[in-house]
Amino acid sequence: MKKYLLPAAFLLIFEAVAVTLWLTMDNLFYLFNFNYLGISIALGMFLYIRKYKYARRVAQLLVGTYMLVYLGLISNENMQIEGFWYYLFTGVFEAATIHYAVAKIFGPLLFGRGWCGFACWTAMVLDFLPYKVPEQPRKKIGWIRYVTFAVSLVFVAALFLAQVGNMERIMFWSFLIGNILYYAVGIALAFAFKDNRAFCKYICPITVFLKPMSYFSLLRVKCDKDKCVSCGKCKRVCPMNVDVTDNSRKRENGTECIWCFECIENCPRKACKF
Repeated sequence: MKKYLLPAAFLLIFEAVAVTLWLTMDNLFYLFNFNYLGISIALGMFLYIRKYKYARRVAQLLVGTYMLVYLGLISNENMQIEGFWYYLFTGVFEAATIHYAVAKIFGPLLFGRGWCGFACWTAMVLDFLPYKVPEQPRKKIGWIRYVTFAVSLVFVAALFLAQVGNMERIMFWSFLIGNILYYAVGIALAFAFKDNRAFCKYICPITVFLKPMSYFSLLRVKCDKDKCVSCGKCKRVCPMNVDVTDNSRKRENGTECIWCFECIENCPRKACKF
């Protein structure tokens, strides 16, 4: 039963967050929300342990569609980075600020960029494209993510400084337009660079939060040096170009690991492990 400890632990963590927020915020929604997320992610991990081929995709679709369709389109919550800046400027700890605190700011200290592999609604679509293994070397244009990060901050700050009315409606439309742009750019880059995850590597502003925290992540994919034969297959199949054979925190693209577990699945000697 030891192999099921990780999904059980994630389920308990999300349950603790759900109950804490429900009691402190006096809002039953948080109990449902974080229980649903915890069950979805734990289910994906459970299926992965059971060797189900599309285990991660199950969690990705359950969480991604819920956040995109229910929270975004139906509940009119902007869960993109603009929504985070909006609630942060208004001094309200709910919706996007809670989401970012749990999944993208403090959570990565435990699970790194697991969000990108198991829950992101942008990557949920991009992972259906045909270039799951990058066919070209990684480009040196990762600086663009800092530009998109700054643009999102300036956009929301400008709205507050101009004292624009009906901000919540603007946030909803920015969510719609932002997602359309993200999908369009992400798909275009995937075909241009023959790499499904090109958007994640070069454009996504969320990685500005994720990368520094992921450096200290408690849970990481590692390499058993006694089993490794230096065949290089783990690096070839990694969609984020992580050097899994190096166990140090300074390994190449070490903060880019998205928990796709392709290295573990494809290692001929089972040297890669979690």
